Amino acid sequence: MQIFDLKSQGAHPFEEREKNIIYDVEEFKVRTIKLPADGKIPDCNMPSHVMFYVVDGSVDVMVDQEKKTINEGQCLISEPATISMRSIDGAKIMGIQITARKGE
Repeated sequence: MQIFDLKSQGAHPFEEREKNIIYDVEEFKVRTIKLPADGKIPDCNMPSHVMFYVVDGSVDVMVDQEKKTINEGQCLISEPATISMRSIDGAKIMGIQITARKGE
């Protein structure tokens, strides 16, 4: 068992996202993401289900051309899709990418 304090957990910008991985096993990967004011994550084709939890701030999320805003304390769960994000004032996000089960 491990406990993570997401409020104090460090986070690098999207361009350095590999440094943000806090847990990685075969079934899923967890990372924090920091978006500065007017920061963006470009279109990413996600081949698996994902969950994004907003630790601080808010983000506008596009999931296959459907736009939603998620605020601090809210999360978005999506099936495989093309996803992008933008934060006007800056945000810290936890993302969980779930690996597809073998044979599916």
